[in-house]
Amino acid sequence: MTCRPGCGACCIAPSLSSPLPGMPEGKPAGARCAQLSMDNRCMLFELPERPAVCASFPVMAEHCGSDRDEALALLAELERMTAVVHGDDRT
Repeated sequence: MTCRPGCGACCIAPSLSSPLPGMPEGKPAGARCAQLSMDNRCMLFELPERPAVCASFPVMAEHCGSDRDEALALLAELERMTAVVHGDDRT
């Protein structure tokens, strides 16, 4: 599977704790990445500045669904399920 042109869901829905150009503190969930172009393409794709977590994120039907809206919903749910709850010692 390859990325859906113009989707950008993986650059919006998840949080990133890694610094990246234009976002030195990382990116909160649901925020548009500073490196996402207006046509929803990663401007760091295949560049060394691209965070390792982004480069290693798998393009899979389970994440991408059948369209952009479904991808945003699936990735938002994955983010919710894997979010660290501060002050919660149930690790």
